[in-house]
Parts: sequence; C-alpha cells; structure tokens
Amino acid sequence: MKSTPYNLVMSALYKGKKGERPPAANPTSIVCQELMDLTGISFPHAHTNANAMAELALAGHEIIGFDSVMPEYSVHQEAAALGCELDWGSRDRMPDSRNFPYEDFSDIKVPDDLLEKPSMRVVLDALSILRRHVGGKAAVIGKVMGPWTLAYHMAGTQNFLLQVGLGENEMITRMLRQLMPVTMAFARAQFAAGADIVVLADHATGNLVGAYHYQELLLPIHKEMTAQIEGPLILHVCGNCMDRLELFADAGFDGYHFEWQVDSRTAVEKVGHRLALVGNINNSQVLFQGTPEDVRKQVRYAVEAGVDMIAPECAVPLSTPLENLKAIVDAVREGY
Repeated sequence: MKSTPYNLVMSALYKGKKGERPPAANPTSIVCQELMDLTGISFPHAHTNANAMAELALAGHEIIGFDSVMPEYSVHQEAAALGCELDWGSRDRMPDSRNFPYEDFSDIKVPDDLLEKPSMRVVLDALSILRRHVGGKAAVIGKVMGPWTLAYHMAGTQNFLLQVGLGENEMITRMLRQLMPVTMAFARAQFAAGADIVVLADHATGNLVGAYHYQELLLPIHKEMTAQIEGPLILHVCGNCMDRLELFADAGFDGYHFEWQVDSRTAVEKVGHRLALVGNINNSQVLFQGTPEDVRKQVRYAVEAGVDMIAPECAVPLSTPLENLKAIVDAVREGY
C-alpha cells in the first residue's frame, strides 16, 4: 500500500521508515498568479480571509500536487498584530510594512489579546479549516516568525543590524527576549489549531550577520524555544548559511529549510545525520526563469544528495510558471 502524503512528510521529517518516494513539501508559499487565476482567489484577500487562505493552500495540494499544505503567505502577520501598519500588497506584490514601531528599541508592548488580533486569528482559523479537510492525508504546515526576524519588523532591518554591528548586545538581547514569547505563543496556537509541523523563519543569514552573531545572540534563544514548544519545528533561514549549519542542528530543530546557495550534498554531509533537510530548488533562476526540465534536473540532484523533503528554497515569485511548480512534484515521483 502506498504511503499517504502525510506519512511521506512526517516520515521524512523524523527520518523514520522511508516512504516509497521523497515528499514534495512547501514550508513557504508556493502561490503564483496562475494558481490564483485557477482558484479565483487572489492576494491580498488570501492574507486576511481564513476561507480564502485555506482554499488557496489546498490548491497547492490538489492542483499542483504537493504533499503538504501551508496557508501563511506573508511574513508580516505578527508584525501587524504588534503595531506595524501593513500594506497587504496585491495580486502582483507581497505585503510590506509601512513603519517600524520600535525603531528606538523601546520596550515592546505585546497585546494581551495577541492571538485574537485579525492577522493572527486568520492563520489559526485557516489551519483549523485545513485540518478538517486534509488532516491525516496531507501534512498541514504552519509558519511563525522568529524573534530575529520580528526585530527586523519592529526596529527596521538596517537599524537592527547596525546595532548588532556596533556590539549593542544588551539592547539586542532585550528586544529578542521580548519578542520570543510572541513566536512561542503563535507556534503553540498553530499546533493547537491543527498544524502538524511549524516552520520557524528567523533570518540571521550569512550575508547579513556572522555565524558568531548567531551563536552568541540567537542560538541560546533558539535552544529555549525548541525545548519549550511541543511540536516538530523546521527552521528557515534564507541565504548562504553553510558556516552555521552545525549551530542550527545544535539548536534542536527537527529540520532545516535551506536555499540553493547551500549545496545539497555538502549540507547532507555536514548535518544530514542530525536533522531533516528541506529544500532547495532555486527560485529566481530555475523556478521563475527556467524550464520544467531545469527544475527536474535540480530535483534529481537534491534527491540523489539525500535531501529529505524537496521544496522551493523560499516563497516563490508570484509570476512563477505553474508548470515549473508541477515539475517538482513530477520529478519526485519519477521512478516510483
């Protein structure tokens, strides 16, 4: 009997009994304009309406064929709940913040009703809808922003990184510690709402900060979060993180979702025995500009390298051809 998509994903995450093929998973958004057109559901409506959010996520499973569903397409849900003014974007443009409410690094006021804020509630409701529709059949994946990423949204990326570079460790740590409960509360709520796995996106990437910054400032916080959040977590950090792969494994995550800048074979050799690896099909050159055969070639490389779950490296460009996303699914099924 063939494994269900749910079993393929969960087995791959825990490196258990191997399914008959690697899963095609989407820890980040696979929504493109063609998928919006096919479903009749577009951004920004799918960022703010739970039924639209869930239906668009289901289309990634039912139309494209991914083994998972992931309904959060924005990186600003928590930011909106914490006081950022949001431009929710359009069919052609992702959401973006209009302001940085804590650029002075003052104490962050976390609302008592944080999880009931519309930008948070919509994700939790969408996860519950997905659980009812495909629970136990396809893996339901949630997503939260880690404290480092939230600090970018609160203080402004350049401003925050400037203070990191100036060695303002006490101020940086205070902000991270104040934001950590936001990440933890949202992750726990997503598990309670129906998520099987939660992606924790925290962008302490190699082209922005050194591995020593991660080790000193963020690793202790990540260790605390993985110890206290009861549920499987996949870390997502963009960019070239080759110099901190072992640190990500030390942090206690169950998986790491990585980009094309990190070579699949090297990643598997370095940390594949310690955590599941998820990725790393190139967005800009392969999925957006390439052909289905380009996609299949890169999928085959990742599968042969031993990557546990095959996925786009990050949220796909909105004008990505649907046929290229389907090529990921086709390629993981080849020969099985």
